[in-house]
Amino acid sequence: MTAERRPLETCLPHFARHGSYPPRWGWLPKVHAAVRQDPHVFSRPDATVLLAVGSSMVPAMRFWALAFGLIEPEDEGRGSGYMTTARGRWLLDEDGADTWIEEPGTLWLLHWWLLSARPCRVPTFWHLFANWGLSRVSRAELRTSVRRAAEQTGWKAPSDNTLDRDLTALLAMYAPPIPTERAPRVSVEELLSSPFRELNILTFDDVEAVEAVSAYRAAAVRGRQIHLQRIRPDGAPAAIMAYACLDYARAQGHTGPGTMSLAALASAPGGPGRLLLANETLVRRAIERTAGKRGNSLAIVESADGQALLSFGEDPRALAAGILADHYS
Repeated sequence: MTAERRPLETCLPHFARHGSYPPRWGWLPKVHAAVRQDPHVFSRPDATVLLAVGSSMVPAMRFWALAFGLIEPEDEGRGSGYMTTARGRWLLDEDGADTWIEEPGTLWLLHWWLLSARPCRVPTFWHLFANWGLSRVSRAELRTSVRRAAEQTGWKAPSDNTLDRDLTALLAMYAPPIPTERAPRVSVEELLSSPFRELNILTFDDVEAVEAVSAYRAAAVRGRQIHLQRIRPDGAPAAIMAYACLDYARAQGHTGPGTMSLAALASAPGGPGRLLLANETLVRRAIERTAGKRGNSLAIVESADGQALLSFGEDPRALAAGILADHYS
């Protein structure tokens, strides 16, 4: 198969490993501290006491810490122990950049880490942000599209029940809760269950009054639809966007000075524009705001044919780390 026919090739063929739970307030710092103290915390009989959650949430906490790249298995996964990663220690140590995840930009950074991971552990999430080209989608449409993408990638298609658990976690993570007839008021606990709702990435649209192009289309969209805020001018801070561009350049194989097309950064599946909800103008603006602090190491230049390029004068990994350090200092 060609790369174009393998839409989920950067992901693991894993669905709903989170048990339908989104990452909740305090989970990531709690896991980081627990793993530093005991690498085998998740296999301990008193794990629920140590992590102060129910038994079904323990594997979910482990899953999300792994998915964000904050912990990793010891001994290449042969044992039951885990250890914190350099990324996790940089962010969540007692003297880390944002120990309790209080800086709003950290949520955007974690969102980028989650979806840009190689391999990504949430293929349903990745497909919505990286591959889905429209700003609205129903649950049924997204289920069908993810199943098709899995088959095109060479995987066994997940069941509807499995994908529904994935969608439950996705919407609980990013979309605001919706009052119902049985629960006309949303509880404080529900409002505070996921910090990523602050990013205002997903909402729901009432599409009863949407004019459809055909009777079939009308049947398909009737009811609530998921609305993806495809362009967010007030989204990720400039430093996080610039970091993501350089991190993406590194993932594309750049290990020294080089250039990348701004158009590609903004529109490539899996690129910072798609995953951080920005167009080329917003990507350019973020880089220009960050470049002034980096001397000649970071700039926007034009190619001979007039194409706008991101130019980096050193290893993008080191340059990206410096941008994060400046942002959090």
